[in-house]
Amino acid sequence: MVYNTVMEWTQVIVLSLLQGLLEFLPISSSAHLILPAQLTDWPDQGLAFDIAVHVGTLVAVMAFFRHELIGYARGSVQSIAERQLNDDASMVLKLALATLPIVIFGFLLKDWVEVALRNVPVIATASIIFGLLLWYADRRHGQRTDVTWRDAAFIGALQVLSIVPGTSRSGITLTAALLVGMSRAAGARFSFLLSIPTIAGAGLLLVNDALESGHATAWTHSLAGALIAGLSAYACIRAFIALIDRTGMLPYVIYRLLLGIVLLAFWGGGALN
Repeated sequence: MVYNTVMEWTQVIVLSLLQGLLEFLPISSSAHLILPAQLTDWPDQGLAFDIAVHVGTLVAVMAFFRHELIGYARGSVQSIAERQLNDDASMVLKLALATLPIVIFGFLLKDWVEVALRNVPVIATASIIFGLLLWYADRRHGQRTDVTWRDAAFIGALQVLSIVPGTSRSGITLTAALLVGMSRAAGARFSFLLSIPTIAGAGLLLVNDALESGHATAWTHSLAGALIAGLSAYACIRAFIALIDRTGMLPYVIYRLLLGIVLLAFWGGGALN
């Protein structure tokens, strides 16, 4: 197979939309991104483009939750001034607690995951297994809207599993939230808020890799990718939160199961490596 050396606009648009939409849906972005890479002659998009679309999704989730974030910031400042923990500062600390495990294990296991786990059988199997776990958690969901310290620790611990390709970061954190008895909407909101430090951390790792590689940057493609990913991510978050109580998790579970089966079928037939 002969590879191009420069991305075409079709590739820019498709990959940006995939990043924007799949970052926040519980259906695994890695399971989808492997298909364009192996079924087309598209070149590797490069680290600069990966950074750009990550920035786009980060800006989108921060824009959507801007009122909450401003409130948390003001409350945290007030908490420090009064030397008393309030609800806003407590939420910031709970998000930090839930982020800590993925920071540690993501940093320690990043290279191993890239070598040992980023393959079709692992991605397909994870898509199926964690899809079934999401279905089980959805059947057990409660109506709590608060987040306890124990909830934050549990959600953070399960988020570590998202380093396994095919798991879905949003999927596993939402699964954890539902397992502890949170409502679908409250679980989704905490999962999205938790994505802010997680995406920022992943972006910093990519920046470090990009600086070490010294590759040139296609600024037009990167800026377009950030814009497309950001707009699609914002629309995705809005729609998901608006529809989650009506649809539940079953549509995403069915999709994950079918996707996993399709990937395994392609892999078994030799179409995917």
